[in-house]
Amino acid sequence: MANLVITTAADAAGRVLSKITSGLAAVRHSDKPLHPEGELFAGRLVRHGSDEAHGVPWFDQPGEDEVLVRVSRAIGLPGPIPDVHGLALRMRKGQTRYGDVLLATTGWDPLTRHLLMPSWNPDWPMTTLLPYKSPVGPVVIGARPIDERGYELCWAPVGRGWHALGELTLDDPLPQQDEVSFDPVLNTLPGLAQYTWVERLRERSYATARASRRAR
Repeated sequence: MANLVITTAADAAGRVLSKITSGLAAVRHSDKPLHPEGELFAGRLVRHGSDEAHGVPWFDQPGEDEVLVRVSRAIGLPGPIPDVHGLALRMRKGQTRYGDVLLATTGWDPLTRHLLMPSWNPDWPMTTLLPYKSPVGPVVIGARPIDERGYELCWAPVGRGWHALGELTLDDPLPQQDEVSFDPVLNTLPGLAQYTWVERLRERSYATARASRRAR
């Protein structure tokens, strides 16, 4: 019963987000209602690995990932006005498959890491906001800027402390590619999955954004 209530509420909230996304697309006459402008970078993520297995290869195994990164502002408001800053990551999962992670400015403690926080600049903690389903329960991923081109990545079980994941370094900016569309619902990482209620919350607005791009 509780799961049904959560899923129904998430579906209703998803419909609201879809309407907002559609409204922004109409006002902007743009194929990107959210994060309309941003910078694209090639990057490298060096993962530390973990002494304890958690069932998520991306957390447990050390290694390096070639990453496509997009840095943007969610609403696209003028620079002096606070906005929700975003960090989108795309990791390869083979020759033709990949996984996407979307982060936005939030707090960093166990409560505020689930709350969007507009800021004047991108030097602010970012998290996935909503939890992933994993073998060790619900987890979130976070990033904190180290410098202009570097981020410390972490992960945490919901309500608990952070674990170090690795360091992300951005290379020189890449030319913009209109066909790049980050979608963590369609493109998950090994060992991580989306909860049904998270999919319901996100999928309608993502579908609206994809339809807007196709239409234009």
